[in-house]
Amino acid sequence: MSTFFYMTKRNIKLFLKDRGMVFTSLVTPLILLLLFATFLGNVYRDTFKSNLPEGFEVSDKIISGLVGGELCSSLIAVSCVTVAFCANFLMVQDKVNGARDDLMTSPVKQSTLSLAYYVATVVSTLVICLIATALCFVYLACVGWFLSFADVMLILSDVVILTLFGTVLSSIINTFLSSQGQITAVGTIMSAGYGFICGAYMPLSQFGAAVRNTVMFLPGTYGTSLVRNHMMGGVFGEMTAKGFPDGVVEGIKDSVDCNLYFFDKGVSVGVMYAVMLVTVGLLIGAYVAINFIKGKKKKSGRI
Repeated sequence: MSTFFYMTKRNIKLFLKDRGMVFTSLVTPLILLLLFATFLGNVYRDTFKSNLPEGFEVSDKIISGLVGGELCSSLIAVSCVTVAFCANFLMVQDKVNGARDDLMTSPVKQSTLSLAYYVATVVSTLVICLIATALCFVYLACVGWFLSFADVMLILSDVVILTLFGTVLSSIINTFLSSQGQITAVGTIMSAGYGFICGAYMPLSQFGAAVRNTVMFLPGTYGTSLVRNHMMGGVFGEMTAKGFPDGVVEGIKDSVDCNLYFFDKGVSVGVMYAVMLVTVGLLIGAYVAINFIKGKKKKSGRI
């Protein structure tokens, strides 16, 4: 156990000492927030207004709260996964510079080493993502705050679940990488593509039925919707309290993927949680199995 804690501490310290990596991880959510607010804010605002009946007036604070909630949920949903990939690149860097071979010649077990990488990445990613979440809360406080204490706690739980998901996903992929070029390629693909396939950059309602049905098989979609529901739930509650027709509120929820449909069948928030937690459990099991098999092969090779 002491070896595990030492290795975990070592991995966290190496990540924090890499100023370029830490800076990139920290500044990426901030840049995304600025880009979302600058370029996507008006798009989201027009989308919300288009779902309102003609002549129906809505306060700017409610509209700003809706826009802010969608922007921040997109940022969190993407950052928890992409930052995990950045933080977990140490696993591959240790292979590239030979540090992992040196560790494997010591009494450190393969399972201990793999678990230490995973836990260190979870801690490092959580630190960055919680800072990003705090920035989102500040932004919402400036444009329109409708969150309750329960909403805040649920959002933080979403961050934890998405971080666990992003970390184990990156751990499995990084297990098969062995060069700096592969790190760069995977990082670029994830940064550019993940936001689209999880519905963060563009709501699934904007895609065709075939694409929507396909994306519904990806767990990241449910993670994004969870954050959306908790970031925007307070605004929807305020709209209902102000006398908004249920059809209008549900129409807006559909347009921003708070309501998900699996082949036209509604998906509840409880099911979204179940999908994410089961996926994390299965991926952790796969990660353990992969490292167990690799460990067996290495032992056989030594013999």
